[in-house]
This record gives sequence, C-alpha cells and structure tokens, in this order.
Amino acid sequence: MLTRVALTGATGFIGSAALRALVDGGARVRALARRVPEDAGPAEWVAGDLTDPAASAALCDGAEVLVHLASRVSGSTEECEAVNVRGTEALMAAAARAGVGRIVHLSTAAVYGEGPHSGIEVGGVPAVPVSEASRTRLLGERFALDAGAVVLRPGLVTGAGDRWVVPALDELLRRVPVLWDGGSARLSMVDRDDLARLVAALATGERAVPSGVYHASHPEPVRAGDLLAALARHGVLPAPEEPGLPWPECLRLLAANPGRVSERQFALVARDHWYRSEEIWQLAACPPGPGPLARLASAAAWYREALGRS
Repeated sequence: MLTRVALTGATGFIGSAALRALVDGGARVRALARRVPEDAGPAEWVAGDLTDPAASAALCDGAEVLVHLASRVSGSTEECEAVNVRGTEALMAAAARAGVGRIVHLSTAAVYGEGPHSGIEVGGVPAVPVSEASRTRLLGERFALDAGAVVLRPGLVTGAGDRWVVPALDELLRRVPVLWDGGSARLSMVDRDDLARLVAALATGERAVPSGVYHASHPEPVRAGDLLAALARHGVLPAPEEPGLPWPECLRLLAANPGRVSERQFALVARDHWYRSEEIWQLAACPPGPGPLARLASAAAWYREALGRS
C-alpha cells in the first residue's frame, strides 16, 4: 500500500528534491503550494500557504505522514512569525486532527547562533539564534516536537538550486580574496539530494525514528579550504590566494570592501560550524553518500550558469 504523505515546501530548493525522492520511493504525495506548478507532475496539489489554516487542514486530510519543509528564511519579524511560528502551530494542529502518525520537520543548525562550534552534539551548546528567521524557526520546533516530530537541523546545504551558500562564497572571495584563516574551518554541510533521501527515508521507512531534534548534515565535516579548492577545480569560483590571512585580517578586509554578506554570515563559512550528525543517518538506515564535495561535480554546471561563469 502506498504511503500517503503531506508535503510543504515542495517547490523550494530542498522540498523539490524531497518530492522527487518521495515519489521515486513509491509514496503518494499531496503538496501545499502558493502557486500550483503548471506541470503538476506526480503529486496532488493544494493551493495555499502556511498562513491559511484551511489549506493546512486540506493538506493533512487522509495523510499518514507529514513532511514540513516550508519556512521563511528571511523577512520581517511579522513575516517570519506568521509562517515559522503560527503557520507551524496551525499545521501541527491540523496533523493531529487528521490523525497523522509520523512527522518530519525541517529546521536549521543556524538556531545555535554565532560560533565557532566544533563537533557539537544536539544540545551541546545553547540555541541562541541571531536572525528573525532562525529565532522563529527555533520557536516553530517546539510545536513540531509537541506533535511528535523528528526535527532536522542541517548545516550548509549545497546543490543545484542553491541561492545562498555558493553565491555567498563568490561574493566573499571578491571581498576577501585569500584563504580565510588558512582554510582550516570545519563546516557541517550536506548535498540537497542526500538530505532529500534522508527526509524520504524518515517519512516512509519501515520503523519510525523516535521524536526529537537531530543534526542532519553529512557525518564528515568539510574543511573550508577543501570546499573552495573543489569549487575552483570545477570552474565555479576563482581559487583563493594562499597561504591566506589570519581571521582578524580577513575581517578587516571584509569591512574595507562592503557588500551584502555580513560578518556573521562570513563566520558561518570561514570558522568552525560543525555539528555531529551520525545518529540520524543510522536511525533512518539511510547511507549518507560520498559527501557534499563529491556531489559538486553534478551541480557545477548549474552553479557556473547561475554565477555567470558558463
């Protein structure tokens, strides 16, 4: 019998990959979208968004599993609270009324706030989010946990469709064109297709994973220097100057060359932000794959075109 899955965020960067993984795995998917795609594909679609309780109720009706991947990742306090807090609360209430038996909820490791963080277990440091998006996503976690969800906190997510990680690196290399702090920072990363596989395994696997918060990056952290070198090999980014500069000098250069990426965001890719993630892959019986650096080859052409280097 096909698993009936209710999915939010199905048209987004991670959600579109999760939709494919769920359908490929044999799930019957009903997806929520503000604009139903012209090519509806194999999913059933519900028009609406997380601010509409009626749409959440229609999405969850008859579902066995809820996969909640939608969120506001930028915007005002009110916009973030409407989706990430009140929208999540209403969605979880709709799932409870519909008798949904399994819930997977996507959050972010950014809820921990400023690092550096090195080899942190879940709860190993306090969650001190510094943006409205992260603050409200942390608040939304509580409603998901109260509903019995598996809550995932990935770090940096890369792959075709990435509009933040590699574009931010591109800007930062223009502003600070050296190997940042020697390139030694360890980063929690995951390719979006591998994360989608994990989501699908949690949603439809034979044995449910216990409710709780789990880090959801690839188990092996990536060194920042190795990431920049791999992107340079694929012609996505220019190679940074070596041996680089110490962190205070990098910050001085960043301030001297203004841009959109903040000092805090610079730190996310240039200083340790590594969260131990082995547990969730083991519990889901989902192989994590070769890692995000190995996956860059398949995304390189997309990145080159997106950055005007094709």
